[in-house]
Amino acid sequence: MRIPSCSTLLRSGIVSTALVSLMPLAVGAPKAPFQQWERLNHGNPIMAPKGDGFESAGVFNPAVVKKDGKFVMLYRAQDKDGTSRLGYAHSTDGSHFVRRSEPVLVPETDYEKEGGVEDPRLVKIGSTYYLTYTGYNKKDAQLCLATSKDLIHWDRKGIIMPAYKGRWNVGWPKSGAILTEKINGRYWMYYLGDSAKDVHETGVAYSFDLIHWTEVLDQPLVRRRPGYFDAKVVEPGPPPIMTEQGILLIYNGADENSVFATGWVLFDKNDPTKVVARSDKPIFTVEQEWEKVGQVPNVVFVEGVVRDGSRWLFYYGGADKYVGVAVAKALPYVKPSNKRRHQ
Repeated sequence: MRIPSCSTLLRSGIVSTALVSLMPLAVGAPKAPFQQWERLNHGNPIMAPKGDGFESAGVFNPAVVKKDGKFVMLYRAQDKDGTSRLGYAHSTDGSHFVRRSEPVLVPETDYEKEGGVEDPRLVKIGSTYYLTYTGYNKKDAQLCLATSKDLIHWDRKGIIMPAYKGRWNVGWPKSGAILTEKINGRYWMYYLGDSAKDVHETGVAYSFDLIHWTEVLDQPLVRRRPGYFDAKVVEPGPPPIMTEQGILLIYNGADENSVFATGWVLFDKNDPTKVVARSDKPIFTVEQEWEKVGQVPNVVFVEGVVRDGSRWLFYYGGADKYVGVAVAKALPYVKPSNKRRHQ
């Protein structure tokens, strides 16, 4: 894996001097954490729009967890008016899903109405499920949170990161990917913000109660890289995974032509603000026609991950219209850590 030196990154303007201390990228850093990803279902989507109701225009960007031995998916469902709701589906094999006839989260608040609820990330901590999602009212998009005990009935906690505010964000914050283990007595979340117009990068925040979040840095932690697959967008994907070598975050990148691909970044297991390694090339790219043609062309957008025995299943949206799933075997170090973290 070719990793640019910090001096090269500085000359290219990709990172600031203040951020170099957070990025000890060097030869000998961990290699790509997963073997080649393979699409299931013969390369076809596992879910598509249907009917003339709440999921008639698109079903995409899913979050998936295991509950009582079954796979449960919350997915963004969009109607023909462009309003999004969260649909619910379950599966016994992780590939064939049965959908609930009605959505489980619909736009109700001022920050959701008309635009809707979008792009869920889902974790279980203790006996509670925590759902981060984008609330969009066709004016602003903001990062929101809701909780549930059963994945069907949800209690809104409100906006956790508002638009146009923060230590470096000047636009719309989205995509809250929460680490389920505490580090140094805090929970940690990676999120998307706009560091400038049309520049979408990843930041980091912490919380003591999972409701109130505090930004850590005065600049993004994982920045775009001109000339790479993530030149325009660096957006957190599924919730990060604690591994033996560090905190692994799968992220969604987009290049200068807005073609999406999947990358990864590894953080220090004792310091979620310290980058250990980052993918130089994408590990998953647009290939299928249904990933190239849809509501938004040339998009694979990963938001869900489930460990299923020796394999990992990655759930993604294709062209903002379909749901797909890919499978990969992880290298030995990519497994949940058995050690208790600092509480």
